[in-house]
Amino acid sequence: MKILHTADWHLGKRLDRFSRMEEQVLVMNEIVDIADRENVDLVLIAGDLYDNFNPSVEATELFYKTLKRLSLNGKRPVVAISGNHDAPSLIDAPDPLARECGIILIGHPKAHIAPFELEHFKISKSAAGFIELEFKNKNFPVRILHTPYANEVRLKEYLGENKDEELNQVLRENWKQIADKFCDENGINLLMAHLYMNKKGAPMVEEPEGEKPIKIGNADLIWSDIIPHQIQYTALGHLHGFQNIGTAEKPVVYSSSPLCYSFSEAGQTKYVSIIEAEPNKAISYDKIALENGKPLVRKTFDSVEKTIEWLQENPDTLVELTLESETFLKAEERKLIYQSHGGIVHLIPKVKNQNFNEKQLSEINLNQDIQALFKDYFKSKNKGQEPNEDLIKIFTELL
Repeated sequence: MKILHTADWHLGKRLDRFSRMEEQVLVMNEIVDIADRENVDLVLIAGDLYDNFNPSVEATELFYKTLKRLSLNGKRPVVAISGNHDAPSLIDAPDPLARECGIILIGHPKAHIAPFELEHFKISKSAAGFIELEFKNKNFPVRILHTPYANEVRLKEYLGENKDEELNQVLRENWKQIADKFCDENGINLLMAHLYMNKKGAPMVEEPEGEKPIKIGNADLIWSDIIPHQIQYTALGHLHGFQNIGTAEKPVVYSSSPLCYSFSEAGQTKYVSIIEAEPNKAISYDKIALENGKPLVRKTFDSVEKTIEWLQENPDTLVELTLESETFLKAEERKLIYQSHGGIVHLIPKVKNQNFNEKQLSEINLNQDIQALFKDYFKSKNKGQEPNEDLIKIFTELL
């Protein structure tokens, strides 16, 4: 059996003032094309389907249309869980209609999905936090333990967390109970979750820049060793870089976001994971690179001329620029830079002043005139740099 694992679509996400919707349409088409080309039997989407609790009409429409195409109009099951950016009730809402198209939407932890049957597959068993799928053309079932993002309130409500009980212990016991009951060696056994998970003893993986954090201290950090031994592959969402924090025999995989969504991800290649699975055998998987989406680039220059030259040579990018210079940028220089490129997200001026001594400004004479006070204040905030003529003119006009 072939399975496609993807996550962290963040449909509707913007980068500062820049919409990413056009890029998201292209990359959703690419994921559908990969699913069809690889002839996958099942699609898993591990949370952060939208970027916020109240997605736009365009984001919602793109989500539903993409799921319908992935499901081949009910021939191929698609299982999607909510992440920390999603409103669980919004994800659950279209479920009665979605299941007619073979789409299984799971918003809350420990959800109980009502069994149903379509022409090509059915949910043969269901329990809180678990479904089993049977396919007409396969002689074995697929079992999925599902855990959408769970904050403290949802955990107490749906997983019965005691106040003093650790999250790891709650999940360990919950997953073990399900796996022991349903996951024997006669089927494929999977876990999908939207959590911050790490391997014990491994370096801590940073959450994406601009991402709503899940890990607050160590209270919400989940260790990969709590995954039941029956699970052959764990499909994770939340971290935006592709990585396997498990083993080669039992992968625990973050499949990555489909686009670079912050400049901390600049230069990353994005992927989907294609899994090949059989009962009672080690799973193999390949990562397939996604090609759509504008590159995010962080660049530093020391002159306006070099900046403009590079920008004109790289028009189809989203850029964070740092410009190092001896003085602050003039208004006309800033205008020239922005006129040379339509994708400048941030322009960060950085004034070089190697001789600045903070002790020189430890005391400021408050009896001097207001313009001199402004100059001293500006120098104290900008490592000794004098304000340029433009700023002095603006300050004088304000006075």
